Amino acid sequence: MIDFTVKIYVAGHQGMVGSAIVRELRRQGYMNIITRTHRELDLTNQLAVKNFFELEKPDQVYLAAAKVGGIHANNTYPAEFIYQNLMIQCHVIHEAFMANVNKLLFLGSSCIYPKVTSYPMKEEALLTGILEPTNEPYAIAKIAGIKMCESYNRQYGVDYRSVMPTNLYGVADNYHLENSHVIPALIRRFHEAKENNFPQVIIWGSGNSMREFLNVDDMASASIYVMNLNKSIHNQNTYPMQSHINVGSGLDVTIKHLAETIASTVGYSGEIIYDHSKPDGTKRKLMDSSLLNSLGWRVKVDLIEGLRITYQDFLQNIETIRK
Repeated sequence: MIDFTVKIYVAGHQGMVGSAIVRELRRQGYMNIITRTHRELDLTNQLAVKNFFELEKPDQVYLAAAKVGGIHANNTYPAEFIYQNLMIQCHVIHEAFMANVNKLLFLGSSCIYPKVTSYPMKEEALLTGILEPTNEPYAIAKIAGIKMCESYNRQYGVDYRSVMPTNLYGVADNYHLENSHVIPALIRRFHEAKENNFPQVIIWGSGNSMREFLNVDDMASASIYVMNLNKSIHNQNTYPMQSHINVGSGLDVTIKHLAETIASTVGYSGEIIYDHSKPDGTKRKLMDSSLLNSLGWRVKVDLIEGLRITYQDFLQNIETIRK
C-alpha cells in the first residue's frame, strides 16, 4: 500500500528531470514534497546539506540534481563535471543516511557503460570496458554514485536504488546554444533557422551515430515506479553489487533521422548539412530495459509525440530561453 503522505525531498527540482518527478508525484497524489533551489541549498556544501537533512528529516529522497550537458560542455568543463557531481552525490547520499532516510533513488546516465560493448547494453555491462573519452569525468561520477548507493546498502542495510536513463528530453529542457543536449540544441537551431529563413543548418558529425531517446515524463514515471517496488521484488531482480536498473524506450534512431524529424516538427524546410570534421561521440547507445519491463513498467510517450510536446514547451518559454 503506497503512503501518499510520506515526506519526499526531490533534489534538483528545477532541472528537467527533477521538475518532471515533482509533476508526476503530484499527479499521483503525493502531498508532502519538499524542494530547495540552488540559492537556498548548495548541494556541494556538506555542512549546508547536513543542516538541511537534520531540519527536514525526509522519508524518501529522489537525487536528480546534477551538472549536465552535451559533448561540447563535457569537453570544455571536465573538472566541473566530475567535481560538482561527485560532491552533490556524496553529500546527499551520506547526509540522507545520517538523517535515517531509508529510501533513496539515485539517477545516473547511460554514459556509465563502456564505449565498446554489445547492444542493447545490459546492466551487467557496467565496468567491463573503457568509457567514451568525451564524457568520461561525468560517467566516472555517476558510476561512483551507483557504487555509493550499493555500498551503503551492503554495510548499513538501507534501501538506496539507482536508475540509469537513456538520453532524455522534454518539458523544461536546457536550450543553451553551447551546453545543451542534441534534441534541445536541434529544436532551437531549426526554429531560429526557420525564423531567419536560413537556407541551411549545419550539424556536428556524420549523422550516422545512433541514439535512444526517452521523454522525461516517462523517466519520472519510471523513477517513482522503481522507488515503490517492493524491496523483496527489487532485490530478487538485482544484486548487491549490481543494483541499478536501465530506463529506456527500447528504440534507437540515427542522428540524421532525428534531425529530419525535428526539422519537420518545427516546420523547417531548408537543407541539413553534416560536418564530418566534428566528433560523432559513441557510435551507438541503446540500452536493454528488459529488466524494468519485466517488473511491469512500460513507455507511454513515443518520439514523435514527445518532440511535439517539447517544441510546444519551447515556444511557450522562448523569451526566457533567449535571455
